[in-house]
Amino acid sequence: MLPIAWKIVAIAALGLAALASVLPVLPSVPFLLLAAVAAGRGWPWLERRLARHRQLGPLVSAWRERGALPRSVKLAAGGSLAVSGALVWLSPARPWAAIAIDGALVCFGAWLWTRPSS
Repeated sequence: MLPIAWKIVAIAALGLAALASVLPVLPSVPFLLLAAVAAGRGWPWLERRLARHRQLGPLVSAWRERGALPRSVKLAAGGSLAVSGALVWLSPARPWAAIAIDGALVCFGAWLWTRPSS
Protein backbone atom coordinates (compact mmCIF):
# COMPACT_ATOMS: atom_id res chain seq x y z
CA MET A 1 0.00 0.00 0.00
CA LEU A 2 1.17 3.54 -0.66
CA PRO A 3 2.26 5.73 2.26
CA ILE A 4 -0.64 8.12 1.64
CA ALA A 5 -3.09 5.22 2.03
CA TRP A 6 -1.49 4.30 5.37
CA LYS A 7 -1.82 7.94 6.46
CA ILE A 8 -5.52 7.89 5.58
CA VAL A 9 -6.01 4.65 7.53
CA ALA A 10 -4.11 6.12 10.50
CA ILE A 11 -6.19 9.32 10.51
CA ALA A 12 -9.47 7.42 10.17
CA ALA A 13 -8.53 4.98 12.94
CA LEU A 14 -7.39 7.79 15.23
CA GLY A 15 -10.66 9.62 14.58
CA LEU A 16 -12.64 6.49 15.42
CA ALA A 17 -10.57 6.00 18.58
CA ALA A 18 -11.36 9.58 19.62
CA LEU A 19 -15.05 9.01 18.91
CA ALA A 20 -14.96 5.77 20.86
CA SER A 21 -13.58 7.58 23.89
CA VAL A 22 -16.95 9.33 24.30
CA LEU A 23 -19.25 6.54 23.07
CA PRO A 24 -19.52 3.78 25.67
CA VAL A 25 -20.35 0.96 23.24
CA LEU A 26 -17.50 1.55 20.80
CA PRO A 27 -14.12 0.12 21.88
CA SER A 28 -11.29 2.60 21.38
CA VAL A 29 -8.27 0.29 21.83
CA PRO A 30 -8.57 -1.59 18.52
CA PHE A 31 -8.77 1.69 16.62
CA LEU A 32 -5.82 3.12 18.52
CA LEU A 33 -3.73 0.04 17.76
CA LEU A 34 -4.77 0.15 14.10
CA ALA A 35 -3.71 3.81 13.98
CA ALA A 36 -0.32 2.90 15.48
CA VAL A 37 0.22 0.06 13.00
CA ALA A 38 -0.82 2.20 10.02
CA ALA A 39 1.34 5.11 11.21
CA GLY A 40 4.29 2.73 11.54
CA ARG A 41 3.95 1.81 7.89
CA GLY A 42 3.36 5.21 6.37
CA TRP A 43 3.69 8.04 8.87
CA PRO A 44 6.71 7.73 11.20
CA TRP A 45 6.01 11.13 12.80
CA LEU A 46 2.61 9.99 14.08
CA GLU A 47 3.99 6.66 15.24
CA ARG A 48 6.67 8.43 17.32
CA ARG A 49 4.08 10.81 18.71
CA LEU A 50 1.79 7.96 19.77
CA ALA A 51 4.70 6.04 21.31
CA ARG A 52 5.79 9.10 23.32
CA HIS A 53 2.29 9.97 24.53
CA ARG A 54 2.04 10.01 28.33
CA GLN A 55 -1.07 7.82 28.56
CA LEU A 56 -1.18 5.97 25.24
CA GLY A 57 2.54 5.38 24.79
CA PRO A 58 2.91 2.38 27.12
CA LEU A 59 -0.09 0.65 25.50
CA VAL A 60 1.22 1.26 21.98
CA SER A 61 4.77 0.20 22.93
CA ALA A 62 3.63 -3.01 24.65
CA TRP A 63 1.52 -3.88 21.62
CA ARG A 64 4.33 -3.15 19.16
CA GLU A 65 6.99 -5.05 21.11
CA ARG A 66 5.08 -8.08 22.44
CA GLY A 67 1.53 -7.92 21.07
CA ALA A 68 0.46 -7.49 24.69
CA LEU A 69 -2.48 -5.62 26.23
CA PRO A 70 -3.14 -4.80 29.88
CA ARG A 71 -5.80 -6.94 31.55
CA SER A 72 -7.80 -3.79 32.37
CA VAL A 73 -7.96 -2.95 28.66
CA LYS A 74 -9.11 -6.48 27.86
CA LEU A 75 -11.84 -6.26 30.51
CA ALA A 76 -13.04 -2.86 29.28
CA ALA A 77 -13.03 -4.00 25.66
CA GLY A 78 -14.82 -7.25 26.55
CA GLY A 79 -17.49 -5.34 28.44
CA SER A 80 -17.92 -2.93 25.57
CA LEU A 81 -18.23 -5.81 23.11
CA ALA A 82 -20.85 -7.49 25.32
CA VAL A 83 -22.91 -4.29 25.59
CA SER A 84 -22.65 -3.75 21.84
CA GLY A 85 -23.75 -7.32 21.20
CA ALA A 86 -26.80 -6.88 23.43
CA LEU A 87 -27.72 -3.50 21.96
CA VAL A 88 -27.73 -4.89 18.44
CA TRP A 89 -30.77 -6.97 19.41
CA LEU A 90 -32.60 -3.80 20.49
CA SER A 91 -31.93 -2.18 17.13
CA PRO A 92 -34.11 -2.60 14.04
CA ALA A 93 -31.47 -4.93 12.53
CA ARG A 94 -32.75 -8.14 10.99
CA PRO A 95 -32.07 -11.29 13.04
CA TRP A 96 -29.52 -12.66 10.55
CA ALA A 97 -27.61 -9.36 10.70
CA ALA A 98 -27.68 -9.35 14.51
CA ILE A 99 -26.37 -12.93 14.55
CA ALA A 100 -23.58 -12.02 12.11
CA ILE A 101 -22.61 -8.94 14.12
CA ASP A 102 -22.63 -10.86 17.40
CA GLY A 103 -20.57 -13.60 15.78
CA ALA A 104 -17.97 -11.07 14.67
CA LEU A 105 -17.92 -9.52 18.16
CA VAL A 106 -17.41 -12.94 19.77
CA CYS A 107 -14.58 -13.77 17.36
CA PHE A 108 -12.88 -10.44 18.03
CA GLY A 109 -13.31 -10.87 21.79
CA ALA A 110 -11.83 -14.36 21.66
CA TRP A 111 -8.88 -13.11 19.63
CA LEU A 112 -8.40 -10.22 22.05
CA TRP A 113 -8.24 -12.54 25.07
CA THR A 114 -5.63 -14.75 23.39
CA ARG A 115 -3.17 -11.83 23.29
CA PRO A 116 -0.57 -11.79 26.08
CA SER A 117 -1.26 -9.55 29.08
CA SER A 118 1.16 -6.78 29.89
